Amino acid sequence: MRGATHARWAACAVAAALAATACGGGTGAVGGVNGVVRSSWGDPQNPLEPANTNEVQGGKVLDMIFRGLKRYDPRTGKAENALAEKIDTTDSTHFTVTVRNGWTFSNGEPVTARSFVDAWNYGANLRNNQKNAYFFQYIDGYDAVHPASGQPTAQTLSGLKVTGARTFTVTLSQRFSTWPDTLGYAAFAPLPRTFFDHHAAWLSKPVGNGPYTVQNYTRGAQMSLRTRKGYPGDDKALNGGVDLVVYTDNNTAYTDLVAGNLDLVDDVPAAQLKNVKADLSGRYINTPAGIIQTLAFPYYDPAWTTPAAAKVRTGLSMAINRKQITETIFRKTRTPATDWTSPVLGADGGYKAGLCGGACDFDAATAKKMISDAGGIPGGALTITYNADTGSHKEWVDAVCNSINNVLGNDKSCAGKPVGTFADFRNQIGGKKLTGPFRAGWQMDYPLIQNFLQPLYYTDASSNDGKWSNAQFDQLVDEANAETDPKTAIGTFQRAERVVRDQMAAIPLWYQNGSAGYSDRVSQVALNSFSVPVYHRIKVS
Repeated sequence: MRGATHARWAACAVAAALAATACGGGTGAVGGVNGVVRSSWGDPQNPLEPANTNEVQGGKVLDMIFRGLKRYDPRTGKAENALAEKIDTTDSTHFTVTVRNGWTFSNGEPVTARSFVDAWNYGANLRNNQKNAYFFQYIDGYDAVHPASGQPTAQTLSGLKVTGARTFTVTLSQRFSTWPDTLGYAAFAPLPRTFFDHHAAWLSKPVGNGPYTVQNYTRGAQMSLRTRKGYPGDDKALNGGVDLVVYTDNNTAYTDLVAGNLDLVDDVPAAQLKNVKADLSGRYINTPAGIIQTLAFPYYDPAWTTPAAAKVRTGLSMAINRKQITETIFRKTRTPATDWTSPVLGADGGYKAGLCGGACDFDAATAKKMISDAGGIPGGALTITYNADTGSHKEWVDAVCNSINNVLGNDKSCAGKPVGTFADFRNQIGGKKLTGPFRAGWQMDYPLIQNFLQPLYYTDASSNDGKWSNAQFDQLVDEANAETDPKTAIGTFQRAERVVRDQMAAIPLWYQNGSAGYSDRVSQVALNSFSVPVYHRIKVS
């Protein structure tokens, strides 16, 4: 999930856009289960359709208002059954899914097998233009509903069949042994009939089946979610709701937290890391998360597709002093990356420390020579584009450029290019308007090595924003997905990752910890392995 990348309310729209003062409490912020958590947020790029949300801010909301067949344990990240009573297969190609009985959407409609099948067919169909359509590609019939060119020749996936009120079958186009573990991702959420019958109304106020409901939403200001009465899950909310207040500057959000106008900031700005423990009397979380920051490149620009450009990218990687940046700017809340996944996966999950090798080591002399021998930076200078509203990106982009400039002996070789909001940043990427590298943070959707590689680097994948393409990489990913032995599959994925390394498809920068600060008004605050607050467990005093 792009960090990323992924709200408001009318009465406080203007004030909340500037600061959370007087807006955070919502209704009934009186403590106990009735208390409302006030948390910072950033506007998502798109409306909150599950199959159309592929960034962090929107993902936070989907995780509160939806539950799918699987759910990832907040502590371990392990995929566990949620609405799936069971998922059976004998060949890793044909699956029979049984949906738990007794689940409903917040409008009272039962969650059935058809709730999933209709949602997946909608998400896959080219005519609906869903960003996460790619996640359905392994289901038979995907090419017919989402052809690479031309119009769909079918409206539904031939590999999906409803066989009963609570059962449906799935036929994949190839073996995919870990496919059930992907089903906790939001794109696979069920949808109620009102989504299809009254689509515009649903978009303005989404109806889901999770522990929270959307009460109010004003873009650019605030989203108010309230605890759902009668929620059937065992992960019921321990608070009365969550007010997500939009900030375009996380330093302002942090200031409001310290002043008592917010309860939670889940992105402590780099400039405040030296103060956070003292400011918040220890109410600070710094924990490993499945997040990696990279620099992606616009391969739709021919200047970046040549063999010489690949050498330039490797040289640029070696010109970045990751250790210095993570220690001085991020105060060890980041760790220099040595591969393209995350240590959170562990060795058994596919993480291989040092896979990048010398290409990720700071080596000024070698970097300068490599870039020079390859003909220099395409266009003569590097511009790194980033969104300026969240994530302390200006600080690290400036530091990366300073490192590159020092290596090349030219203070004009590299410069940052800020874009005001995350939504605008994503729109520029989607519109192929960039001519140089851009920040490309990735927060895992599910804890598999496949998720760090395929969505980002497979040809035409959903989050392959730079449009990199390599036939060898694609073939290895296909082989790994078809493998039934987990160890063999991981080994094949790591071979694919070496292709990414050899071409320096993207420059890995650092693994990111989840960081959060919270007020003395709340307790039981934690971040899951995706770095997202476990909102439903937070208590308000």
